[in-house]
Amino acid sequence: MRALVARLEDTAVAMPARTAIQQGDRRLEYRGLRSAALQLAGTLRAHGVQPGDRVALVLPNGGEAAIAWYGIWRAGAAVVPLNPQARERDLVPWLRHSGARMLVHAKGHGDAEQAARVTGVPTLVPDMTAAPDEVFATAGTAASTDLQMPGADVLAAILYTSGTTGAPKGVALSHRNMAANTAAIIDYLQLGPGDSTVSVLPFHYAYGASVLHTHLAVGARVVLADNLVFPHLIAETLAHERATGFPGVPSTFALLLERGQLDRYDLSSLRYLTQAGGAMAPALTRRVRDAFPKARLFVMYGQTEASARLTRLAPERLDDKLGSVGTPIAGVEIRVRREDGSDAAQGESGEVWARGDNVMTGYWSAPEATAATLVDGWLRTGDLGHLDADGFLWLAGRRSDMIKTGAHRVHPQDVEEVIAELPGVREVAVTGVDDALLGQVVAAFLVRDGDAPDEMAVKAHCRQRLAGHKIPKRVAFVAELPRTASGKVRRAALTQEI
Repeated sequence: MRALVARLEDTAVAMPARTAIQQGDRRLEYRGLRSAALQLAGTLRAHGVQPGDRVALVLPNGGEAAIAWYGIWRAGAAVVPLNPQARERDLVPWLRHSGARMLVHAKGHGDAEQAARVTGVPTLVPDMTAAPDEVFATAGTAASTDLQMPGADVLAAILYTSGTTGAPKGVALSHRNMAANTAAIIDYLQLGPGDSTVSVLPFHYAYGASVLHTHLAVGARVVLADNLVFPHLIAETLAHERATGFPGVPSTFALLLERGQLDRYDLSSLRYLTQAGGAMAPALTRRVRDAFPKARLFVMYGQTEASARLTRLAPERLDDKLGSVGTPIAGVEIRVRREDGSDAAQGESGEVWARGDNVMTGYWSAPEATAATLVDGWLRTGDLGHLDADGFLWLAGRRSDMIKTGAHRVHPQDVEEVIAELPGVREVAVTGVDDALLGQVVAAFLVRDGDAPDEMAVKAHCRQRLAGHKIPKRVAFVAELPRTASGKVRRAALTQEI
């Protein structure tokens, strides 16, 4: 299986002048992306980075982040993409757990700078005002062109899927994993060099990274847009750039429909829409399809542990299979199994298991967690669902407590630890509650003792200590937390208090 960085080299030779990354007025051609990646590879090697090392990234979406991914791979190292909105308390455990050899971060990122000082990890700061092939250049270094391409089973990336509580959970993906996922998505979307996608999805998440790599693998154009604070500007960009594709999570499409002023723009160039990052309600699916009648809508399901994607519902089956997440992508097998590991009957609910070349090699430095999740080559997803008579998968919920809010993932204990710092908080539990726009929002439930903070004080404290998507949108005060007989908090019961 050919590594993605090798595919980029081929594309840069075949289509050197084609735009790879566009952000505002800045354009990065494929030859520039390749040249800059080779320059970074040389710089990393000059700083002592060796094949097999891990290089962490704290960069916002942009040409520099794309260069960093491929330059790190060209040096034979693995990418550890971290959330640029994360604070020092998040970054330090990730850097330590991954054993990062170097940290690449944007200029002026105070939390990244402090995390580097605390951990002793050397840093590299790109010059975002320089020409593409000089962004990562340092005195005395030159581009490296004689480095070997990484092998299929070499570590390509570590993606963190939870917070800093306990041992961080880093999904270890090989070049084979990522290449298999990319090839399957290219196949069912029928991507080609004539495609252009507008993406608001962050590269440090599996979905956003997958959008980047699938389009770069075929010589397509990735137009990077700001977040959805002003949805009509996204619609304007889609129209102006004559985009052929647009990926989003359910909240992305909900915002576009409600505030995107879609009737003002010519969106006839769109031929495919992709949705992942949480279940999309059938009613919203219908609204999206009606709003974009010429575009093919792919409802998708996956996990970071699967390099992104496991199944997709083909647009042609939206009518008769609405609510399903479809059938496995090429190279993936899906089973639904009972608690004892036996296959569930048709229509019987159980845990979803998956197998394929895109399934992770394991959790980084976590053999016990790996053994519990990877069983005889199968990935235990932790999701519940059933298969119908036609082999279509229908999901019924998650076993995990992880909160999916928009495109973000939040571990409850991350937020609980911060709120517990406040005087007067006896107990606190955090969970996700349903939200029509974001899928879920973070909700905090507090048991107060004496002089305790009010809702505004709780949110203000969290704002100082947490990334924006982790700040509770709802705060409730309760007499006690509901618990099981063994003393564990029953998070599902908390939602009844809202």
